[in-house]
Amino acid sequence: MPQVQADLMRRALVLGVALLLCALALGLIGAAVGSTGFDRLAQAWADPSAAQIVWDIRVPRTLGAWGAGALLGLSGAVAQGLFRNPLADPYLLGSATGSSLGVALALALFGVSPFASQWLVRLGLTGAAFVGAVGAVLLTLLLAKGVQHTLKLLLAGVIVGVVLGAMTSLIMQVAPEVMQAMQAFMLGSTGFVGWTACLMMALVWLLCMLAAWMLSPVLDGLSLGEATAFSLGLPLPHLRAALIAVLALATGTAVAQTGLIAFVGLAAPHLVRSVAKTRHGSLILLSSLMGGVLLMAADILARWLIAPQELPVGVLTAVLGGGYLLWLMHRSPAMPTRGTS
Repeated sequence: MPQVQADLMRRALVLGVALLLCALALGLIGAAVGSTGFDRLAQAWADPSAAQIVWDIRVPRTLGAWGAGALLGLSGAVAQGLFRNPLADPYLLGSATGSSLGVALALALFGVSPFASQWLVRLGLTGAAFVGAVGAVLLTLLLAKGVQHTLKLLLAGVIVGVVLGAMTSLIMQVAPEVMQAMQAFMLGSTGFVGWTACLMMALVWLLCMLAAWMLSPVLDGLSLGEATAFSLGLPLPHLRAALIAVLALATGTAVAQTGLIAFVGLAAPHLVRSVAKTRHGSLILLSSLMGGVLLMAADILARWLIAPQELPVGVLTAVLGGGYLLWLMHRSPAMPTRGTS
């Protein structure tokens, strides 16, 4: 048994180092990919205007893609452990539709004037998306009457998602001028991420990672069943509430900066588990690193495939993530799911 545990720890360590090296390599590639394809960074830095493009646009966009993917990967690992279901994703509690509703309301009420400064518009939409995500999670908690029953939380999340999604569609029907801006948000994009957004996501990632790591024993206990977790003396209601707060903060921050990006939070923990079986403390960190690498790679492909045009990164992650899940179902047609009661 000690040899098995040592082998598992070694695999997790190797995977973590590999993901960090991949992130470094993808960061360099991302800084070199522009509207005309790949550039030589040495030549770009020799030209002041090209160097400004690299430093002010490409580098923060690439780092922002890593930050958003890392937050979604962290959220996915927490959601799957909390609900004891490998099909749980970060948007399960209605944060995605809440963000969409917040952005739609902001666009319909205040509009986007061509004379307004870009950073001011972006800041307002980011705040609206974050408030909408957190508000949707709070509404889900209110509808579920707390965090005592995960099944009620799941059902409440589905109901909140349907209702808020319908309200968003209604706003777009009443104010059709917001459709184009909403389309960019709902398809996901890292094109507007700047240094301020990178700093914000980094701070939130550090806070959420620390909190999730401290709460990881709760997820280990829940994986054995609620009765076992209670027998271990864990105050589940309070700890569940703390985990949901981490989930809402990480997801809301990522969605507010990049829009709706599908499958990253769902696929990242699966990919980690396929390589290394580990406790939730290591799983959360590795899933976060995996999510960052996945979104960085998708962002580079979105910029490069049809350059000088660009694919919405959310569409690319949906296609690739959906293909991965189909392959996973084909390989394991009777993939088990743990209970959520």
